[in-house]
Amino acid sequence: MSSTYSVTQAQNQLSGLIKRAETGASIRIRRRDETVAVLISRERLDAMIETMEILANSDAVKAIETHRAGRTKFVGLSALDE
Repeated sequence: MSSTYSVTQAQNQLSGLIKRAETGASIRIRRRDETVAVLISRERLDAMIETMEILANSDAVKAIETHRAGRTKFVGLSALDE
């Protein structure tokens, strides 16, 4: 769910917009018909950073591709004791 506000509107409603962002909304802030900022929750930002870090790791990307191709082998936790 995304909403767009002018800078002035965002300033006047900042407290409410922060609460909305905390519940998962993306708040776009525009100046002269151009989006200049986006307000999102800390939780969502952390998730985006984690995703970027994973995608920057070539081994992780290979593991994801292997899983998507159906070539991942899962074993039970008991295999760790062996």
